[in-house]
Amino acid sequence: MSGPSEFAVRVVEAEHLGPSVKRLRMERRDGEPLPPYSAGSHTVLTLETGAGRLRNAYSLLGATLGGGRAYEVAVLRSPQSRGGSAFIHDTVGPGTELTLGAPVNLFPLNRRARRHVLVAGGIGITPIAAMARELAEASMPFELHYAMRDEASGAFAQALADRHGSRVRLYVSRRQERLAVAEILRHQPLGTHLYVCGPERMIEGVLADARAQGWPDSALHAERFLAPAGGEPFDVTLRRSGVRARVGEHQTLLEAIEAAGVEAPYLCRGGACGACETRVLEHDGELLHADHFLGEAERRSGRTIMTCVSRLKGRELVLDL
Repeated sequence: MSGPSEFAVRVVEAEHLGPSVKRLRMERRDGEPLPPYSAGSHTVLTLETGAGRLRNAYSLLGATLGGGRAYEVAVLRSPQSRGGSAFIHDTVGPGTELTLGAPVNLFPLNRRARRHVLVAGGIGITPIAAMARELAEASMPFELHYAMRDEASGAFAQALADRHGSRVRLYVSRRQERLAVAEILRHQPLGTHLYVCGPERMIEGVLADARAQGWPDSALHAERFLAPAGGEPFDVTLRRSGVRARVGEHQTLLEAIEAAGVEAPYLCRGGACGACETRVLEHDGELLHADHFLGEAERRSGRTIMTCVSRLKGRELVLDL
C-alpha cells in the first residue's frame, strides 16, 4: 500500500505572512471539491523542483471539517531545507500546479476531554490554530499559548488574539517573555488534554514538564514532522521487487524507492506515524534511526527501519519490499 489518494491542484493565492512564512491556497484543477478534514490534519505536497521530486507534509489550516473548495498551508522557509521550502518561497505562486494528498489526521483533538491546553512554537501554530478555531466553534473550553522569536515571525498571532481574545497568550522571546509550561499545567482540572507542536526541543520540554507533574501519556499529544537528515550515499536493494537503487546524499530512502518506480507505504513522511516501517533483511553498516516511532529494542535489533527519515551509514541495505 502506498500513500493516500492524490489530487491535482492549482495555487489560487500565495501570501507572505512575514519574512519567513508563506501561505498557499490551493483548489482542484478539475473544479471538484476536496475531501473534508478535521483540525490537526496534514496533507503531503508533491513538488517538482527541477532538481528532483520532493514530497513534504504540511499541516492544514482551516475551520472545523474544512475542505470543499480549497486547502491552505503555511510554509516556513527553513535554512535546513532540502529544497522544498525554498522552492515554495522562491517559485510557487498563483497558477502553479501541484499535487496534494488526501488529508490524514495523526494529531486529532480528543473530544471527550474536559478542557484543552494548546501550546505552539513558531510554525507549529498551523495545526494549533485550526484546533483553536474548531474548539471555539464547538464551544469547548481551551487556552492557547503561542511562543515566537519576535512579532514578525509570529504567523497568525494578531488574528488569533483578535478571534479568541483572552484565551490566547502570546510570548515574544525578544521581549524576554518566557513560556512557563509548568505553571500553566499546574492548576488544570482533571480531564484536561495537552497538545503541542513546534521545534523538537520545545516539544520535549513541554512533555517533560507535563510528565513531571504526573500527567498521563494518554492526555499528551504532540505533532512532529522531522526534516530528514542527509548523509553519505548508499545502495538499497528491494528484494521482492527485484530493484536496486542509489540513495543520494540529500535524498531520503523513501524518495529513492519511489524514484525507482516502487510504491512504498507512507502517511506522515516525518518519522512519526510508523506507516513506512519496512523489514530489513541485510545491511553492512549502521542503521541511522531518526524516527519517533520505534522503541530502543526495535532499533537495536537491526530488523526494521522507517524509510521516510532513517538511512544507512554503510554501503548497502536490503529491504523486504
